[in-house]
Amino acid sequence: MKKILVGILMGSDSDLPVMKKAVEVLREFDVSFELKVISAHRTPELLIEWCKSVNAKGIKVVIAAAGGAAHLPGVVASYLTLPVIGVPISSKNFSSLDSLLSIVQMPAGIPVATVAIDGAKNAAILAIQMLALDNAKLADNLLVYKKKIAEESIKKNEGLEY
Repeated sequence: MKKILVGILMGSDSDLPVMKKAVEVLREFDVSFELKVISAHRTPELLIEWCKSVNAKGIKVVIAAAGGAAHLPGVVASYLTLPVIGVPISSKNFSSLDSLLSIVQMPAGIPVATVAIDGAKNAAILAIQMLALDNAKLADNLLVYKKKIAEESIKKNEGLEY
């Protein structure tokens, strides 16, 4: 049985359209993951149970998405010693700054790496970079990926008219 390396948590299934981007990247790199809807507010006992299970599953990095009050990433980080990456989910309130600021403003001792609003793709890439610290195959695949996106960027110059 392949160990799960990345846990992806969402406070609500309404976060799924954004978090699918993280799933796509992890699949592209063949990184095992699990995807769960667990609310820090509606199902706190389930969240604590999940946090207690991460070591047995082999999870090394957690990506936690949340909108509004955005407590999920911070609560997860308070229970774990693993890296937690927060993905603020856009909302209609406060130009989505409520989610971003809630995740960024963690108290000392409870760090949460935070990506841009709706930045699930970068959250997955950051998780892969963390995993690549002791995984040469992932590190090599990241180099190939970075070269590919550089080439795609350069190619966009073709046919530009000005």
